[in-house]
Amino acid sequence: MEAGSLHTGKKIIGITGGIGSGKSTVSKFIEELGFPVYDSDFWAKELVNVDENLKSRIIELLGEESYDENGKYNRKFVAEKVFDHQELLLQLNQIIHPAVKINFENWVNAQTAEFVFKETALLFELKLNESCYQSILVTADENIRIKRVMDRDGRTYREVKEIIDKQMPETDKVKLADFVIQNNTDLESLKEFTHQVIDDLQRMDL
Repeated sequence: MEAGSLHTGKKIIGITGGIGSGKSTVSKFIEELGFPVYDSDFWAKELVNVDENLKSRIIELLGEESYDENGKYNRKFVAEKVFDHQELLLQLNQIIHPAVKINFENWVNAQTAEFVFKETALLFELKLNESCYQSILVTADENIRIKRVMDRDGRTYREVKEIIDKQMPETDKVKLADFVIQNNTDLESLKEFTHQVIDDLQRMDL
């Protein structure tokens, strides 16, 4: 979706994909090419631990157990608390996402590159693609994604399937994405596909 960047002289490219798709690997390949990539999940994890305002609001919403005895965000407790409670999840996101947005704005303004990339699982769900110059979706067959997450995280088939079923369907994401990278084979192929997308993006800018 070609929309002008909100930051003069910079073009924001969104990177997204469901669990087990390989979007973080694509982000790594893009960083290796010399482009800055903002990892929304990483920064969300950082901010809930260092931003005192976020901490107090999350505790008010979900209780003292949201943080452990050392004051660290209790991801396991929070995930279990909101997993089957859509309203609680929505309220939690309304606390965290605005803070991430401000952090991202500051990060973008500190960059010197023309193309800056933002990796986020919720690019389309939060309509963040509307403020991006272009969007990249990393996708893979569901059975492959499930096996990857089972191997990576030690989760059961059922646990991973439940997570996938709660995410936006891949077919809907494909319709919204400007570029789609299929990740059904090996890392070398994924790297080649990623490099091709970057080449296409740069040619668009000529």
